[in-house]
Amino acid sequence: MSKKIAILQSNYIPWKGYFDLIATVDEFIIYDDMQYTRRDWRNRNQIKTPQGVQWLTVPVKVKGKYNQTIRETEIEASNWQMSHLKTIIQNYRKAPYFDEVAAIIEPLYKDVEHVFLSKMNRQFIEAICNYLNIETKITSSWDYHLVDGKTERLADLCRQAGGAEYISGPAAKDYVQADIFENMNIKLTWFDYSGYKEYPQLWGEFAHGVSVLDLLFNCGKQAKNHMKYIGL
Repeated sequence: MSKKIAILQSNYIPWKGYFDLIATVDEFIIYDDMQYTRRDWRNRNQIKTPQGVQWLTVPVKVKGKYNQTIRETEIEASNWQMSHLKTIIQNYRKAPYFDEVAAIIEPLYKDVEHVFLSKMNRQFIEAICNYLNIETKITSSWDYHLVDGKTERLADLCRQAGGAEYISGPAAKDYVQADIFENMNIKLTWFDYSGYKEYPQLWGEFAHGVSVLDLLFNCGKQAKNHMKYIGL
C-alpha cells in the first residue's frame, strides 16, 4: 500500500478539518521550521459562546523576533492557561460530553507549564488524536534533512519519509509546483474541506470553523460521524 504524507504547521487546538487531514494519511509531519506568522492559527483558535464566536489566544514572545520559526517561538509567562480553561468551562460545561473531554484537556492546562508554542500545540494535537482513535504517525520536520525551495522541501520530506502520495491543503495551490512532485514520482492530491455536516452545537447560529473542542464537547466519540475520514 502506498504511503500517504501530509505536512502542515502546528495550530493551537485546531478545527476538525485539521484532524481529518491527519486521519487520512500514514504520516503527518509537523512543519514548525517555518517562520512564525502573527495573527494566524498557530497560537489562537475560536470557540462558541452566548455572545458569539470568541478567540482564545496564547500570548507569545514576538518583540524583535521577526524571523523566528514556530519551533523557536516561546510562550509568554502569564495566567493564560487557567484563563483559557476557565473560559472553556464557562461555555461548554452544559455540553453533553463535557466531563469526558475535559478530563483529556484539563491536565494540559493545569499540570504542564508550557514554554514553547510548537511543543504545546503538539501535546494538544496528540491528546485529541488519541481521543479520536487516530493512529497516524506524527513526526516533526526537524526529524529530517531540509533542502532549499518551498515545493522542493515538501517533496523531499515526502521522499525521505518514504511517501508515494502527498496530501496538501487547498490553500497551497497558490505556490506548490506540481511538476516537482511529478518528477519525484510522488502523487499530489488536494484535500477537500468542503461538505461538512452540521452537528448539535450550543449558542445560536452554527459555525464550522471553530476549534475541534466544540465538536468533541457536543458529540463525544460520535464526532467521527460529523467528520470525513475518521473511523473509515
